[in-house]
Amino acid sequence: MRHERSVTAISWIPSEAITGLPKMPFDLGIGHYDEPPPDHLGAHDLDTLREADRFREANLLRAWVDVEDGRIVDHGHSGDALVGSTTFRFGPKTIVLPGVAFETLRPDPEVREDSVRFVQTVGGRAGFPAPRRVRGLPLFRIHSATAWTTLALTINADGSSVHELVGASPFPRHWIYDTLGNLVQKSGTVDFKRWYRESHGERTPWGDEESSALTAPAESELERALSSSLMAHEAPIARRRLAPGETLVEQGEPGEELYLVLDGVLDVEIDGAKVAELGPGAIAGERAALEGGVRTATLRASTPARVAVIPKDAVTIDDRELLAAERKR
Repeated sequence: MRHERSVTAISWIPSEAITGLPKMPFDLGIGHYDEPPPDHLGAHDLDTLREADRFREANLLRAWVDVEDGRIVDHGHSGDALVGSTTFRFGPKTIVLPGVAFETLRPDPEVREDSVRFVQTVGGRAGFPAPRRVRGLPLFRIHSATAWTTLALTINADGSSVHELVGASPFPRHWIYDTLGNLVQKSGTVDFKRWYRESHGERTPWGDEESSALTAPAESELERALSSSLMAHEAPIARRRLAPGETLVEQGEPGEELYLVLDGVLDVEIDGAKVAELGPGAIAGERAALEGGVRTATLRASTPARVAVIPKDAVTIDDRELLAAERKR
């Protein structure tokens, strides 16, 4: 019997993720941030998204195992490496610069009688120059920094599988899709400054260095819909930055605002015990807004984090009740 499985990573630039002087073309409308990828990937969606300049890289790892009498007797590894282009707009004219794809890295699979673990690294850089000072030799670089993801996929003899985001560049955002094409995880943080200064040459998987990646569970479809609506609203939204270990809200304290996690990971603690994590796109605080304005849990940053502060009335009571019901599940 043959079992075929896959895992996919899409790397894209979210709104407001770029800082400093490189942000200027985005503020002027010459460059553009990427629209969030879809919640589900179909068979040909990656090609369509690349043609529309919707991502920077995509890493599709496909693999299979053949099983006889409960033992794996053969296996194979395939997949695709897709590097996007960059579109610049100058009034009515556009210039499209294709990205530079690096060699796809596929080390030998780790083979056991009852499982095989496959690993694949995909990445590249933008096709336009980005002169800047960098950390490490040669101290100055012309080419853009390198973006990548390293995925692992373990297929077991019973047909079950497990995927991992083994490593990734600190920028841009990386979304992970399972074998059915469903969005299941996100990279928890983006760090443009570190990526811009450090992700080059030997400090990449094509040199001798990998960068570990923190992942968080993907938010619900309701949270994605609400966050898109809230961030598209014309009224300004207050934002807060949190350092690792800093408390956003404390259990038992008064408060009715909701919070949208823009970047980073928050620990959810009840009576001093960690019960969950919230990553980018998650909405928190709905219980207090429904139950008398008292916080029912502590929210504490486990990484550097950015959150948007959402007034209670910006989310309908029906949606707040749906959010609370989803959280209980």
